[in-house]
Formats: sequence, structure tokens, C-alpha cells
Amino acid sequence: MKILVINAGSSSLKYQVIETETKTVITKGLCERIGIDGRHTNKTNGRKYEENVTMKNHSDALKVVLDCLISDVVPEITSLDDIEAVGHRVLHGGEIFKSSVIIDDEVLSELEQLIPLGPLHQPANIAGIKACREILKGVPQVAVFDTTFHSTMPDYAYRYAIPKKAYTDWHIRKYGFHGTSHRYIAGELEKLEGKKGNFIICHIGNGASLSAVSNGKCVDTTMGYTPLEGVMMGSRSGDVDPSICERIMKETGMTIGETINYLNKKSGLLGVSGISEDMRDVEEVAYSDEQSERAEDARLALKMHAYKVKKYIGAFYAVLGTVDAIAFTAGVGENGIEYRESVLTGLEGLGIVLDKDKNKNFKRGEVNVISADDSKVKIYVIPTDEELMIAEDTEALVK
Repeated sequence: MKILVINAGSSSLKYQVIETETKTVITKGLCERIGIDGRHTNKTNGRKYEENVTMKNHSDALKVVLDCLISDVVPEITSLDDIEAVGHRVLHGGEIFKSSVIIDDEVLSELEQLIPLGPLHQPANIAGIKACREILKGVPQVAVFDTTFHSTMPDYAYRYAIPKKAYTDWHIRKYGFHGTSHRYIAGELEKLEGKKGNFIICHIGNGASLSAVSNGKCVDTTMGYTPLEGVMMGSRSGDVDPSICERIMKETGMTIGETINYLNKKSGLLGVSGISEDMRDVEEVAYSDEQSERAEDARLALKMHAYKVKKYIGAFYAVLGTVDAIAFTAGVGENGIEYRESVLTGLEGLGIVLDKDKNKNFKRGEVNVISADDSKVKIYVIPTDEELMIAEDTEALVK
């Protein structure tokens, strides 16, 4: 089955067409700067196609994508009839959706009710769905949620220690995100370990989150009511004392919205290093011979990032009691040799022992075991595949 996977952002639309029988990506691309000036990039069979094209909204962007799919750029698709279903990555399922679902008018209405829980991303996801329903009439559409994998957390893990009304009336609780990636990695770990064991999954990219998984179910995760909670990230602060918001507002005169943006967009690696939210840029300065305040800030940023992840690994070890395996995934988790070593060094007392040679000589894009032979806990590097997870959910529901 050929499935179009859509990930709509506020001013972007990422897509892939996946053949689920062979698990191959036929084509993939990105529409960006929607509503500004517009740019479309496509990659098919090792070739890259680029065009500047005006896209006023997500409907325009989808038309650009579909025109590309049936053009000479993608020879494997001859007409839009080849697209048998569409799978949408959707930020928030709230407490309504505990699994992926076929989209109808009722589901769409419920998604709109969840906008207050994801005011930045949910409207864009909905815009992508509406555009597909408008243009690809009759083609089944499926919503796959970032939050559903974490919906198995017990109440003592997802509730906040604030008055009950905040939960019952305003639905303030920990939801967790990156769930599609965590679910994919949990499934891969089950295959590798031959059982539904106790796993700690470290999804470390520009955004970062960890999950504790027991018997195939998430029992805790680091992101919370929003993706801002948890470990330090590329431009997000992660956990901070809430009273810091009041101090920032008093010192700067910023509104609450501007202050949250400050913590989301100007903090994390970027805020501490003053260099970039990209780990590679910070590492370039930190690992150089440069002796300057900038270099010291870069080194501190890397130490802080790794420390926060190490601390949560220890916390989740306590939650699980025993741990069979730890997996690193996403951009930094999959490729950060020095970063993984920094996180794992010092955890030997928990039976987590890194083999530095295996870590250094890992094969990119493949599953790697980087733990020492005498490590009680297996350590893996596993490439994530959220799009395949979305395509497989879509196929299962449509069939």
C-alpha cells in the first residue's frame, strides 16, 4: 500500500510516500515558508528537486506536493489514484485519543477542541488534514498522535501536585510527546531483546525526551503538559523553577506569552552557549583549542545537557527497578559519539557500562550495540522511523 505521510507545521509541510509492503520510501520532501514566500524541496531516487513557489496556506502547499508526486520527478507514481491513504502526524490527542484513529467529521471536531492544549502545533496539523480532505476526496485519512504512547502512564506519574480542579476542568497533566518515535524504538527493542522488557529510551535531537517503558507500556516520560518540560534541549530550557517566569517578566517587562517563548526559543543549548541550538555547532567550539568565554560557555552547555539526561536515566532506573536495555535515537542520540559517552560515563554502578571503542566505531544508520560485554544493561543506538510508524498505523486502520 502506498501511503502519503504528512507532518504539517505552522509554516511547513513535510511529507513522505511509503510503500508499506517493502517499507521503502518512494519519495520525500518539504514545503517551507508557507504564507511567506514559499520553497519546495523533493528527494527521489537520490535526486534532489527544488523550486520557489508561492504557497498562501497549507492547501496550496498540498497542491504543490501532489503536483510533484504525479510529475516526472517521481516516476513510481503515475496518478493520485496510487495514493491509497494519508497518515497525519498530530501533536495532541489529549485524553480523548489513546490510539490512532480514522479521521471523520466528529474526529476533526474533537481535534479542534484540543487546540488549547497545543496552540502552536495543533492548528497546523488540522490545516494539513483539512487540505488533504478537500483535495484527496474519498481517500482515507488517519491521525497518529504524539501523545498516545504515553497515555498508559499511571495517574501518580501524570498528575501535577496542584489543585484537582486544574486537572478536572482544565486538563492540566503530563501528556508527553515524541510518542511515535518512542513507540517505534520500544518495538525494535522488543525484537532485539526477545521480550517486552524494561527499557529507557533516549530520543535526543533538537527536542529531547526520555521514556521509561515496562512490558511494552510507557510508565513515565520527561516532557509534560507541553514539550517544554523535561531535559534541556536545543532552544528549550527544560525543567525550571516556575517562579523564574515572574522574575524574567519583572526584569524585562515581557508578557507571559513572551516569557514562555523565551524559554522555548531562546534557552537550552542556544541560551547557555550563545552560539546555536544545533549540537554540532556548539561541539565545534567546545572541542576546539579556543580559549575564550564563548568556548567555556559551549563546554558548559554540553555538560549541562548530558548531565540532565544522565539524571533522568537514573530516575527512570529507580522507577523501573531493573533495566534490560537503554536506547539512544534521533539526531544527537544516533550520531553523537562524544555526547553518548558523556551521558553514560559514571553510570557503571547501575550496571550500565559503555564500550568506548564500539561507541566510537558505530555504523551510522544501523542498529548498534555499544555496551561492554560485562554490562548488565544492554546499550543500543537505534535509528528512529516515525514516518514508517505512521504509515503502518494508517495501513492497519484502513485495512
